[in-house]
Amino acid sequence: MNSAITKNHLDNYLQERRRLGFKLTTHSGCCKDFVRYLETQKHQGPLTAKQMAAWAKQDKWQTGNPATWARRLKALRPFMRYLQQFEPLTEVPTFLVFGPVPERGTPHIFHEQEIVDLLAAARALGPPGDLRASIHETLFGLIAACGLRLCEAVQLLDHDVDLTVGMLTVRQTKFGKSRHVPLHPTTVAALQRYRQLRNRFVKGTPESPFFIAWRGKFLGHRLPSRSVDRTFATLRERLGWPNRGMHHAARIHDLRHTFAVRRMMLWHQDGTDIDQAMLALSTYMGHTKISNTYWYLTAVPELMTLAADKFERFLQAKEAEHA
Repeated sequence: MNSAITKNHLDNYLQERRRLGFKLTTHSGCCKDFVRYLETQKHQGPLTAKQMAAWAKQDKWQTGNPATWARRLKALRPFMRYLQQFEPLTEVPTFLVFGPVPERGTPHIFHEQEIVDLLAAARALGPPGDLRASIHETLFGLIAACGLRLCEAVQLLDHDVDLTVGMLTVRQTKFGKSRHVPLHPTTVAALQRYRQLRNRFVKGTPESPFFIAWRGKFLGHRLPSRSVDRTFATLRERLGWPNRGMHHAARIHDLRHTFAVRRMMLWHQDGTDIDQAMLALSTYMGHTKISNTYWYLTAVPELMTLAADKFERFLQAKEAEHA
């Protein structure tokens, strides 16, 4: 099987999976990258686990990290199983190649001052008189205040942001579901200021993007996530935060994690029944499984400490009862 035939099978495979409702953003990217690798190698014949391992080591970040390579191999496995119906000798790489895929890494939990500094740095972005500063300050602030995913924030349309009732409508999110997100009055005020400034530059419609690109011919178009990532990386380097997570550096997505952790810490401090409150937080954040929300309790040191203190007080109370 040559690379051209493999590419045709990949196109059919992705179409079939998308018809079933899968978005496949990361998965399709890995598979396409592997096919391009086969083209450079002028591959002929059945695909082997050795080839896949060689490709996995060539990640674009050049991390040299077997955990990254293991994740890349994992993304290939469903496609390799699909190919076996056409070429039975196709190999499916096992977890023994680079070891099992690690569990989710501990996120960087932002200190309050770090978020304040991030928004101040975004506010100072140039050029003067441009929309760029307001766009990024408002976007980063919204993610920190509501725990949105970056993709959810940049996909908001103007009619999704109802500032009269203080509500966001987040449509067709990561898992194909929509949800309503209530807003704090201070968040409503920040979004209102941004909208008023944006409307001086573009005359949009209810179907227009809420967060827009600000440059040249792209003015008024949807703000690209990659552009936001580049700006965040620039500000992160400028601000010099120490990395407290297991990823290569603090990420925009860690603002979402920080929102969840801060909410749980307040519940612990207020004596709120965490189990009663978790379902509401899970729904607010758009988790498909409540176990994804409970993950924070075991992954984040700040929450583990609070939970341990609460358990210790529980034991002391029990001992007092039996004294």
